[in-house]
Amino acid sequence: MARIRVLVVDDSVVVRRLVTDALSGAPDIEVVGSAANGRIALTKVDQLAPDVVTMDIEMPEMDGIEAVRALRAAGRRLPIIMFSTLTERGAVATLDALGAGASDYVTKPANVGSVQESLARVADQLLPKIRALVPVPGLTVTQGRGRPDLGAAATPGARTAPVPTTPVTTREEPAGRVVRAVVIGSSTGGPEALSRVLTGLAAPLPVPVLVVQHMPPLFTRQLAARLDRQGPSTVVEVVGGEELVPGTVYVAPGDFHLEVRRSARGASTVLTQTPPVNFCRPSVDVMFRSAERAFGGDLLAVVLTGMGSDGRAGCADIVEAGGTVVVQDEATSVVWGMPGAVATAGLAHRVLPLDRVAATVTDIVRASTSPPPGMRAPVPTGVRPISTGGSRWP
Repeated sequence: MARIRVLVVDDSVVVRRLVTDALSGAPDIEVVGSAANGRIALTKVDQLAPDVVTMDIEMPEMDGIEAVRALRAAGRRLPIIMFSTLTERGAVATLDALGAGASDYVTKPANVGSVQESLARVADQLLPKIRALVPVPGLTVTQGRGRPDLGAAATPGARTAPVPTTPVTTREEPAGRVVRAVVIGSSTGGPEALSRVLTGLAAPLPVPVLVVQHMPPLFTRQLAARLDRQGPSTVVEVVGGEELVPGTVYVAPGDFHLEVRRSARGASTVLTQTPPVNFCRPSVDVMFRSAERAFGGDLLAVVLTGMGSDGRAGCADIVEAGGTVVVQDEATSVVWGMPGAVATAGLAHRVLPLDRVAATVTDIVRASTSPPPGMRAPVPTGVRPISTGGSRWP
């Protein structure tokens, strides 16, 4: 059996040994080498041809972010998983690395009582990601695996190989449906995909947008702040109790489920810490299903790149209620787990490359019938006012 070849990059001897030992117990994984900084890693990638690299962020001579940029500039498309600290600084650096072309990240064990527990935590995080990012050992230069071809954002001069496309059948779109909210779910590769979608909007949407991205606390706060700076929409991390406002994007905080509740005043956010769903908290299914209970079929659901199948059950509820579902295609997904689960279940109305998602969302929302008259949602304190073009949203 071919094994997945891993290069471990970290300036700490202890961490290199920890990662190596954590991976060595897996029969389908082989650690083929290690490097103490990014500069050495560039040479080792050429020499060893690994399938995937685990990369520390802070290292001497050349840090992890610089190394990612150098590898992508050289046309290297292999998956790179960053090793991050669970801190504000670590969250910012991780998002920088993802923006530079890293595929995913894991967090270093903290406050762990034993070496064995540290090994278990590293293995639990790394192994599923490595296997999802490298489904075919030895095929390290691919389109749609690791660093997919994202249209204008693709690495200049990068080599590509064709990706097998899973056949799917799309549904007939509902006619004359009102869209009162957009709900988005994403995971592996999601931060960059969300950035592409939200910056691709020419103007804030005339409906609220709710987002679940699988990320830990602190990371979601930094993600929301970054997305707020990048695009035309107001983007906030949910604190709970916000009344949903058209043109604002609400990001679920790490370790909390985001739900939507209706009341006499309208729709608002609710945070809970009920058990994880699909091993996730926040969960896309939890948010999608609560949105369907609040808005019925007056929803547009978007499922972007990510591991697993979170979002499939929620999309089934939205489709049954008469809503619309759009998913990212296989070729542009870092991992076609979540969108693939929805598409292969026959729940998607459109399966699109990433660079077409923003325009499609805009077209569907703006082409939908204007919502029935109702009280205009108030603008909460601290959220900048937005124009809704005269539309009213109950």
